[in-house]
Amino acid sequence: MGSVANTDPVLDLVVLGLSSGISVESIDCALCRFRQQNAAGPVSLELLKYGEALLDPEIKKRLMDMALHDFNVPEQVAEINAILGEAFATAGLEFIATNNIDKSTIDFISSHAQATWRIPHPITRQARTSISMNEGVVIAARTGITTVTDFRVGEVAVGQPGASLADFDALLLHHPTKLRACQNISGIGSVCFIPPDIDGELNDNFFSFDTGPGNIYIDAAIHHYTNGAQRYDIDGEIGKRGKVDEEIVDDFISSHPYFQRSIPKSAGRDDFRAVLAHELISKAEDKGLLPEDVVATITRITAQSIVDHYKCFAPSQNIDELFLCGGSAYNPNIVNFIQKNYPSTKIFTLDAAGIPAVAREAINLALRGMDAVVGRTVLTSHGAETRQEQIVGKVSPGDNYEQVMQKVMQFGKGEMLGPIRDLVNVVKGEVIPNKW
Repeated sequence: MGSVANTDPVLDLVVLGLSSGISVESIDCALCRFRQQNAAGPVSLELLKYGEALLDPEIKKRLMDMALHDFNVPEQVAEINAILGEAFATAGLEFIATNNIDKSTIDFISSHAQATWRIPHPITRQARTSISMNEGVVIAARTGITTVTDFRVGEVAVGQPGASLADFDALLLHHPTKLRACQNISGIGSVCFIPPDIDGELNDNFFSFDTGPGNIYIDAAIHHYTNGAQRYDIDGEIGKRGKVDEEIVDDFISSHPYFQRSIPKSAGRDDFRAVLAHELISKAEDKGLLPEDVVATITRITAQSIVDHYKCFAPSQNIDELFLCGGSAYNPNIVNFIQKNYPSTKIFTLDAAGIPAVAREAINLALRGMDAVVGRTVLTSHGAETRQEQIVGKVSPGDNYEQVMQKVMQFGKGEMLGPIRDLVNVVKGEVIPNKW
């Protein structure tokens, strides 16, 4: 473990993945170790530590206010970019200290930037682009650890929707005979459909897209009705007590333009702005709905949008297994609705596959950062406008930069490497096969 260079070409890297979703509630920290005997062999993934740090509410407020009102002010963009870099650096250092980790054993940090504004579907005289904020240079300067950030820009540059985690889902969950799906229910919902293997190998026809709001509006309603005392609907208890207003659900889904688009597509804060949550709350209250009814109704919007997208775009309605991840993977009001519509599908949380459901994005970011530093392209989702291979991510050197570069250059021999084709998940020293 660590950054001591050696002449053995075996890859052995320790990466700290830092992630914060669109809800901007917290920063997830996943310390991962990656090993690979040679560039064509399987990559071994081991989650060493996982933790979560709450984000300062004032930072969240500033980011949300900027997205709503002041995004066109360059000063705001520049300042929030630096502030988020400081916040992520602080979260990483606190995670390191709390878990008594020797900082010198971490080769680099891989961090997801906040997708502040995107144009994934440009119209006349627009350019496809994505602006993300979380300055990697600040993280590297504060921690002293080489840092990789800003993966979306590289993906968007070659026609990808940006920030897809489909390759991780496919590598982790592909099966010889089963159609599997991985549904993330964090701020924005997203799904990856993973068809059965071909000739015993990963089927490249996996594909992913965003299904609409995940828990962004549910959390907003909980925050509203508890005056900020509660961050989310714990175990779905509040929504469970309420009655769903089907008219509000149907009106929202039928009137929002995102649900009318075909795939490939991706969603962000620009599609599902925070103001829409308060409009939903006001509309429901005007109809006389109680707080628990409002939460139940908004929760159903998430569940209904997931099911509707499956019915439109799943490669088959015979989905063998569905793996849920993200903060609302444990919300029974969502899970039960999906199960009702797909009664023959076995539904698990991603924990069943050896990955904590809440840690999936931070782990994936660690993997994505490892690819960037080693010089490896990533697998792209089938159905995207292009499947051009691309190394994504921007590297900000830290104090250990030369040591890290020596290590990865010895492994890759200075050449661009092809995508990972086989990922081995190791938990407490044991391989989790996931081929049941």
